[in-house]
Amino acid sequence: MTGDASEEVIIRREGHAGRITMNRPKALNALTYPMVVAIHDALKRWEQDPEVTVVILDGAGDKGLCAGGDVRAIYHSASEGSGFARKFWADEYRLNAYIRRYPKPYVAFMDGIVMGGGIGLSGHGSHRIVTERSQLAMPETAIGLIPDVGGTWLLAHAPGETGVYLGLTGERMRGAGTMFAQFADTYVPSSRLPELAAALSEATEPSAVGGIIARFSEPPPPSELASHAEEINAAFKFDTVEAIRDALKAMDTEWARKTLADLDQRSPLALKLTLAAIRNARTLPSLEEALNVEFRLTVRLLEHGEFLEGVRALLVDKDRSPKWNPPTLAGVTDEMVAQFFSPLPEAEALALKAPT
Repeated sequence: MTGDASEEVIIRREGHAGRITMNRPKALNALTYPMVVAIHDALKRWEQDPEVTVVILDGAGDKGLCAGGDVRAIYHSASEGSGFARKFWADEYRLNAYIRRYPKPYVAFMDGIVMGGGIGLSGHGSHRIVTERSQLAMPETAIGLIPDVGGTWLLAHAPGETGVYLGLTGERMRGAGTMFAQFADTYVPSSRLPELAAALSEATEPSAVGGIIARFSEPPPPSELASHAEEINAAFKFDTVEAIRDALKAMDTEWARKTLADLDQRSPLALKLTLAAIRNARTLPSLEEALNVEFRLTVRLLEHGEFLEGVRALLVDKDRSPKWNPPTLAGVTDEMVAQFFSPLPEAEALALKAPT
């Protein structure tokens, strides 16, 4: 679980750019704890370095930026308690908040697969670039977890009920869909990313970054996600997962049937917590407050066993037959949801605070 961050993430200077390359291509560049520490340390150094005008995040290989956090490491650590998971998530969430507040341009090349922890590293950046190969998702309900790394904050600020739909189903966003959902800002063909990185490394002023990116941007292809916006808003506007399911049943379209089938594979507990967390995040004043709530939920889902069962079924034993607890939506009571949301003891809470 310790790993060697010098091999897992490549950190270097190129011209005026601080470069961060996720370097676990065989694992789709999944984020390990040493990588979290190394990235945070590099960002701190570059914040104080006047020669660094821009930070660029990308991934090794051609399959993706980052497929998520190293959940297998968390799974295997749980036999010794939740200590490693708490440390991993706490420091990862601190990094996510730091990226959101970073004082220099932070450019994320969201090329290929970008999920979970990869969204946390890129979705809070000041300049978020997608390509024709981009596939973004927050698929945590499939492993008995809620969208974390600030995912509830991003989903809460997607248009209409798009964020609720994406958070509950884990559906992938592609191309223009990522921009429609406000997870990305700019579309650039993947073949032009090396040229864009070279141009950014020559920027002597942070103020030049936006103009450089604009020179490489192109209109994205039509968004399939946007084409379903009316159906999404009609079905996912309700206050309970049960009512959402009823609305999808009543629609009786191919899209609605697929969406209903996706929901029925997810953890009932994670579904109800995710719906509540996204709706709650709409009322919060900052990303930091959303991360504080996410920390409570992720820790409790691990200690409850739902997350461990989801990882076992999907990634470890791969039998794809999780035994969710409770097994049905009806078994997840309002009282249970409230208990998961209740504050952790002060000494255990994340307690991030937004700058004043």
